[in-house]
Amino acid sequence: MAEKAQVFGTAGKEAPADSPPGNPCVYVIFGAGGDVTRRLMMPAVYNLACDHLLPEQFAIIAADFGDLTTEQYRDRLTNGYLDPNGKKVGGIKDFHTRKQFDQAMWDKLVGRIHYVKTADIDGYKKLLAEVKKLQAEYRTGDNVLFYFAVPPRAFGPISKNLVTAGFQETSGDGWRRIIIEKPFGTNLETARSLNKEILGYWREDQIYRVDHYLGKETVQNLLAFRFSNGIYEPLWNRNHIDHIQFNVSEAVDVEGRGDYYETTGVLRDMMQNHMFQMLAYLTMEPPSSFEPDAVRNEKAKLLNSVRIYTPEEVAKNVVRGQYGPGEKTVPKKDGKPGETETVKLPGYREEVGVNKESKTETFVAAKYLIDNWRWEGVPIYLRSGKALWKRGTEIVVQFRKAPLAIFDGTPVDHLSANRIIFHIQPFQAIETLFQAKIPGPLLRLQTVHSKFSYSDTFKASRYTGYEVMVYAAMNGDATLFSRTDLVEAAWKIAQPLLDSWAATPAPFPNYTRGTWGPIAADELIRRDGRRWFEVLTSEVLEQSPLFKGGDPILLNSLILAVRPGAYSAGETIVKKGDVAHDMYFLCRGQCEVFDESGKILATLKEGDIFGEIGLLLNKPRTASVRAKTMCDVFILDKGDFSRILHDSPQFEERVKQVAKERYQATPARLPEASLLVRRTGRR
Repeated sequence: MAEKAQVFGTAGKEAPADSPPGNPCVYVIFGAGGDVTRRLMMPAVYNLACDHLLPEQFAIIAADFGDLTTEQYRDRLTNGYLDPNGKKVGGIKDFHTRKQFDQAMWDKLVGRIHYVKTADIDGYKKLLAEVKKLQAEYRTGDNVLFYFAVPPRAFGPISKNLVTAGFQETSGDGWRRIIIEKPFGTNLETARSLNKEILGYWREDQIYRVDHYLGKETVQNLLAFRFSNGIYEPLWNRNHIDHIQFNVSEAVDVEGRGDYYETTGVLRDMMQNHMFQMLAYLTMEPPSSFEPDAVRNEKAKLLNSVRIYTPEEVAKNVVRGQYGPGEKTVPKKDGKPGETETVKLPGYREEVGVNKESKTETFVAAKYLIDNWRWEGVPIYLRSGKALWKRGTEIVVQFRKAPLAIFDGTPVDHLSANRIIFHIQPFQAIETLFQAKIPGPLLRLQTVHSKFSYSDTFKASRYTGYEVMVYAAMNGDATLFSRTDLVEAAWKIAQPLLDSWAATPAPFPNYTRGTWGPIAADELIRRDGRRWFEVLTSEVLEQSPLFKGGDPILLNSLILAVRPGAYSAGETIVKKGDVAHDMYFLCRGQCEVFDESGKILATLKEGDIFGEIGLLLNKPRTASVRAKTMCDVFILDKGDFSRILHDSPQFEERVKQVAKERYQATPARLPEASLLVRRTGRR
């Protein structure tokens, strides 16, 4: 994507005027003083109110251990408060996601929120009395929706106390439903135990296991895209699709939550739930209808078809990683405008609350196969990690290449694959990459793209992801929620990885924070003759001085032309005397330029380019370049280099300037770049 993101967060289509509000109920939130409630749940309920999706017959009870009055709790939600350490905890105005805050709507909503302390069974009896009082006051009927914003170990005790206090007793058509937060266990055994415990108090049809990722519009659109467009579903199989990639990259580190992450890791936190659920949506068979069980039945069939690995297969098909220390260039404190300095950033083992010898993974890349008729032999590559080069969630569906034979006798010497890219966050879009003829008398091809952007097409509100889930639970729609069998099927896929890792040492840390991840992840997919598709943006390109303020057409051409590369410290990237086929943009890390005697001629840093002289002169490499540290680069091949140089005078001038400055250090004389372009020709 060349454009800048216009909406950050999950884009939610504004509710049409005829969208019905949710069913009347009293909404009881356990863990009401916690971070999830404050940052996500309350802004979500506020969004539902603003979009007129809450019924008039609706009230909220906040349940927690603290000694607060209803007025005090309302004030905390509205204005925030100071925690015991004197740190400011924000209120609704700090966490709401709309462009403008509607004070009148918030005043109306917060007036329906009541607080009850539930530290013991007497507290639960008071809770029951408060529920009955509000049911009568707001005419909600005998409907109660419980939300467990608490650790899984509390699910059983809360359920037991609710049953003991008499909450399971209903009158008339009243209902009881519970929404429970992930994680649903920490492995297959604990997931089964947790499910058994919860099912001792609730029926399966009362349990709504929430994965807020599935509340994102772009995730739900996977189903709409597949099953409402006749052009794509006939191609959605092994005959036409080469492979699929799921990428969930987080630029942030553990953000002070090291003690939590130590018991979790990226496999449990991201892959076992969010990514496996998205995989099911993308690859499952068409359901007979969009009834909840019809959809969930197909999801279960798909997850049960994912190959379960042996320990030997785990070692071959899965890479784990943990980030080490890194650096970041920032404006110099108290410095002059434009002055910068380098600051050190901690590795995972230096984070607060983390074991100094931690074996917890902060990165996983895996290759999976689905053993069914539709997907037999089509590899699915999943990759997720923290402290990576960017934030972004994308699904890349790559189709098989068209035959090249028809282009014999033309300048076309290769064909790029067609791709569909589902941008989940922070960009919300669906993008198609295909081949088009470059204007001119000869038949030359270039990759181009067409894009549907949520923010350009719909009037959107910024949602947290919980709005859809709460609304669906109020209406008894379980489509987006996990059943017991879905939870256990996902853990069956993940469990062999946990078992294998527990029995083998981890070579941690094995990637520098701010990079693409471990080199081994690149090797994992490269063994199959493929590569990770890095979704590049103009913001990333403009970090290089060469492209700062570049023409959008130039930046878009580069985005579609470059390919990623990763190198370990000490690895040679360019060797003197080799034929020049590519030029390189150094994204992260440092490189050394050296001569045949090993003398260091220059050190290249982030934003620098190298290899352009060999392409300009159409001669072998004039020096060698090796990675001084772990490096990530973008690579532009000779044909695309010549084409872009020819089409963009701005790029030509900047490359010419860089080449002249560098080439003055050698005995030869640099000819004019404009002549060199004509000599090298265009492919």
